[in-house]
Amino acid sequence: MKKKLLATILSIMTLVSFAGCGSTGSGEAENSSGGGESKNLIIYCPHPVEFIDPIVNEFESQTGIQTEVVTAGSGELLKRIESEGDNPLGDVMWGGSLSTLQPKADLFEEYKSANEDAVIDDYKNQDGHITRFSVIPSVIMVNTNLIGDIKVEGFEDLLNPELKGKIANADPSKSSSAFEHLINQLYAMGNGNPEDGWDYVTKLTNNLDGKLLSGSSAVYKGVADGEYTVGLTFEEAAVKYAKDGAPVKVVYPKEGTIAKADGVAIIKNAQNMDNAKKFIDFVTSKEAQTVVATQLNRRSVRNDVEGEGLEPLENIKMISDDETWVNENKQTMLDKYKDIFTSN
Repeated sequence: MKKKLLATILSIMTLVSFAGCGSTGSGEAENSSGGGESKNLIIYCPHPVEFIDPIVNEFESQTGIQTEVVTAGSGELLKRIESEGDNPLGDVMWGGSLSTLQPKADLFEEYKSANEDAVIDDYKNQDGHITRFSVIPSVIMVNTNLIGDIKVEGFEDLLNPELKGKIANADPSKSSSAFEHLINQLYAMGNGNPEDGWDYVTKLTNNLDGKLLSGSSAVYKGVADGEYTVGLTFEEAAVKYAKDGAPVKVVYPKEGTIAKADGVAIIKNAQNMDNAKKFIDFVTSKEAQTVVATQLNRRSVRNDVEGEGLEPLENIKMISDDETWVNENKQTMLDKYKDIFTSN
């Protein structure tokens, strides 16, 4: 079994090949025009390679479908889908937060997975276009070798002058996890009113000292590698590094954490439509979701899958946002954030 990964490095799409688990050699996938028995699938995905690999390898093993994965930030991938128009090169968008995907729902086909009945009610595909894949709380990642005596228990602590220039944060227009963090900050620091949270965001942006990273991976890698003392990231990445022995700890902001779903959707006019549906059914199956919840540090959207090694939600102060308001005001928030950052 072979898998080809298309990766974005420094905003350039570069083709690289790597073998799936237990595989050797390399092979070329042939694009399907949509007719006949296609055995190909092209996935656009912002997930880390180590997250992609076990899921896609098992999908290929069970179906015989040869998969190519284009990796980049969710914002960049959505722009790519928009630019491809009615003749998309990709078939599936796998990843990106709901807040990032929902305003672009017209880019995706209507489809509900065969497993929708097993999905927790709060995470059902109510819009018809975007299937929920996993649940991802926003967290603060702390390098324990660098933090010293500085207290970091929540968002307010990030305004400490001692942390100026030492906070890893990605551009919310390019990273869905960074956009989720922006939403989390606005609601948590605005006491439920996002408009009241901008004062905090302005102060935090000033403490970034002009540093805004291009993608989510630069945040968690930067903290784990000691380039930054703290980072604003998502649970899975921070927990993985902690479990693997990196000098990091995971902090759930005391002011409140929002846990939003990310999604998976079929790109409109996908050439490999049937295979795209098979992939969505597979990643929402009990088998795949069990891998997600027990091996990949994500929380399942299914009501019959228990996670392992993650902080119980009852121990975390959970808050929520208004999804409708967020979707309607996404571009306004991004524009305002850009204005704040460039003026600091």
